[in-house]
Amino acid sequence: MEINQPAAKFQDMSIAPMHTAEHILNQTMVRMFGCERSRNAHIERKKSKCDYQLATEPTQEQIAEIETRVNEVITRELPVTIEFCKRTEVPAEVDLGKLPADASDTLRLVRVGDYDICACIGTHVENTREIGTFKIISHTWEDGTLRLRFKLVK
Repeated sequence: MEINQPAAKFQDMSIAPMHTAEHILNQTMVRMFGCERSRNAHIERKKSKCDYQLATEPTQEQIAEIETRVNEVITRELPVTIEFCKRTEVPAEVDLGKLPADASDTLRLVRVGDYDICACIGTHVENTREIGTFKIISHTWEDGTLRLRFKLVK
């Protein structure tokens, strides 16, 4: 499977801001909680959700801090760039755990400035200033899984 082009379902530019916000949210969760990136995400233009495996339930203050940190990154107006590299040359900080078994040897990496890098086939904005304001609209905690539901406000 070649992943050097955006997947057909992710070529809709209307979800590019939300998909880029997901990258920032994922890196924020990794940095705040030491968890893995979301293993279950549903990204849509109007609202989205991501699930994270955590050892303990986050406090209301931590939920608010997630939102604050994501918005701080967005306001930095970071460039979002795409690069290609061989699987053997992928930087150590890139988690390849979600790659399908039939992924090609050449991978498409998406960088959000100096904040995040990951292998991805989705469509993204060119700069974080195009995202808008990130807002967590609800969250639930069950059996070690934190589900965050969020939207973007222009």
